[in-house]
Amino acid sequence: MKTVKKEIIINTNPFETRVAVVEQGRLVEFYVERVKDRGITGNIYKGRIVRVLPGMQSAFVDAGLARTAFLHVSDVGGPDGDDDDEDDGRKRPAHLQRIQDVVKEGQEIMVQVAKEPIGTKGARVTSYVSLPGRHLVFMPSYDKVSISRRISSEKERKRLRDIVAGLKSPGHGFIIRTVCEGMDKEEIRSDMEFLVRLWQSILKKKEKGPTPGALYEELDLTIRTIRDIFSSDVDRLVIDSKAEYGRAVKFVDEFMPGLKSRLELYGGDEDIFDAHGIEIEMTDALEKKVWLRSGGHIIIDQMEALTAVDVNTGKYVGKRSSDDTILKTNLEAVAEVVYQLRLRNIGGIIVIDFIDMGKAADRENVYNALKEALKTDKARTNILKISELGIVEMTRKRSRESMAQSLCEPCPYCDGNGQIKGRDTVMMDIYRELARAMKAGPKKIELYVSPGMAEHLRGEAAPVIEDLEKRFRKKVTIKPEESFHQERYEIE
Repeated sequence: MKTVKKEIIINTNPFETRVAVVEQGRLVEFYVERVKDRGITGNIYKGRIVRVLPGMQSAFVDAGLARTAFLHVSDVGGPDGDDDDEDDGRKRPAHLQRIQDVVKEGQEIMVQVAKEPIGTKGARVTSYVSLPGRHLVFMPSYDKVSISRRISSEKERKRLRDIVAGLKSPGHGFIIRTVCEGMDKEEIRSDMEFLVRLWQSILKKKEKGPTPGALYEELDLTIRTIRDIFSSDVDRLVIDSKAEYGRAVKFVDEFMPGLKSRLELYGGDEDIFDAHGIEIEMTDALEKKVWLRSGGHIIIDQMEALTAVDVNTGKYVGKRSSDDTILKTNLEAVAEVVYQLRLRNIGGIIVIDFIDMGKAADRENVYNALKEALKTDKARTNILKISELGIVEMTRKRSRESMAQSLCEPCPYCDGNGQIKGRDTVMMDIYRELARAMKAGPKKIELYVSPGMAEHLRGEAAPVIEDLEKRFRKKVTIKPEESFHQERYEIE
């Protein structure tokens, strides 16, 4: 029996679609799309420049979205060439034009969403449109043929480049995707013609449609997953919805019939994510602490501007010298950190605080291991040399919200700080507030607090209330409220 090395599990209902990519039985990537707030990356809009900011060399675009979109001069003055998987050959111009010379307030512009809105930031957009197909990415305004770096054979690269160059129209460009490897000329021609027709329909909408307005919406998560991830290295793709499975079969029949046998309709009674242990792994992926097999652990702290990762030996004491213990923990942490960055889709600035290593050779060993491990990550990364304190600074391309941002929201109690006031601190707040109220209030006062605070005020903190009652000769009645948070209290 063949061992399943890589599979895609799709769980869908009328309100939400979730996709899990599993390698060697372990969850490595997770995607979620809710019908009410479907992602907009890849969507194309007809917008209007509402503000030009020379100091930031950028502009804000009204594209009809909830927040104005952000357009940097590099996304107007020249294609940015910032594609993770494809070596498209596009480079930023040596001397960027000034934003004020390229766009003006009130100007209409067609833009494509490059990055989802994250937090309070609007979407990032580009005026250089690209349309992804199954085998190719179409670049209507860039006359060049480029090819994925992941196709390693020079002979195959030349064959594919020659086919696309011979079929394309002047003025149009294409990126040859990784999945195009081994495809024949007719399959490539079919994908190319489909993308050109799609582009022509977008141009027609642009001429007739309102400003701002949507010109093109990306495929939904299920079909996008099949187009972008489902390939010959995937052993099977399992869907738990009959209707969604039917859509998948139709798409695969048209664009990748050779993979149809790997599509499966899940027929089990248990929830598909429960059956594959994915729910448990997702719960673990939202925790700050991640245990290592040796007994050490890492702490992942995501903030708005950066993510800090702290490596600790924890329970691991080793069998030889402390240097060996530290090195082994750090090397084990490297693999886990890279895995967690991919699983949680953490982007932006990342600081990894490894355990201090006294030997330069050990630091070099850990740095090289990190560099090697990151080669398996599709997202573009850049790492700086490890410091004498064991700190590594790196960046990872952010194109969508992290798992935590997708599935969580700030705590309404601590407002996202991760901490709340202690009971004694709240007690003293109450003490001061009661003192103010007793000076002018009636003889009887009712204090509404959380059940935990009520217990504290009647027990260990009872002398605080008694002191006030004696000083002001007024009675305080403590009333617990089930719905109250620890910091909340009301005085009547």
